[in-house]
Amino acid sequence: RGRGVMARLEIHQHKSAIGEKADAKRTLVALGLRRTGARVAQEDSPVLRGMLRRVAHLVDVKEAT
Repeated sequence: RGRGVMARLEIHQHKSAIGEKADAKRTLVALGLRRTGARVAQEDSPVLRGMLRRVAHLVDVKEAT
């Protein structure tokens, strides 16, 4: 009640997870990214922002249209 429309973010994995720490790899899987070049759309939230901060060097993020 009283909440606005949540933004959707499009997340694109542009770099491989090879050589990354296990936590970063698990975060990518939790985001739904399985391989380089994968794209997913997720609802924006503080939890999602924290996950993206952990793997910021592997992904590109933009607002979905």
